[in-house]
Amino acid sequence: MAGVSSFDDGPDFGGTDRPGPPPLTMEERAGVLDDLAELEVFRTLLEPSGIKGIVVDCPDCDEEHHVDWALMQANLRQLLEEGQTGRHEPPFDPDPDDYVSWDYASGYADGVAAMAEREEPGSGRSGKHARDD
Repeated sequence: MAGVSSFDDGPDFGGTDRPGPPPLTMEERAGVLDDLAELEVFRTLLEPSGIKGIVVDCPDCDEEHHVDWALMQANLRQLLEEGQTGRHEPPFDPDPDDYVSWDYASGYADGVAAMAEREEPGSGRSGKHARDD
């Protein structure tokens, strides 16, 4: 048969009847929106120091995936719009030192925020440790 490989189920006569994923709940949408906001903070803080993105443990293949900032943002936006993310090509031969876990990025952002709060004028804590109070 010309034009049909052994992997084809036959000619394509239009759309499939397979339903898409169910829409995200309001709680799930709020979580993804929070993740998008956090990701922007992480990128703002970490990209200038050479960090290229986030490393994610993949439950499907039990491997780490190195996802750059823009791709992670696109994945989260796609999740909001379509209820799922598509497969994306990982970076070629990424340097693991260029990527951090979500937990690391979150802890780093929390540390920066705590330092800024301590150094804020009028806080009465400029340059002092909490135990020095």
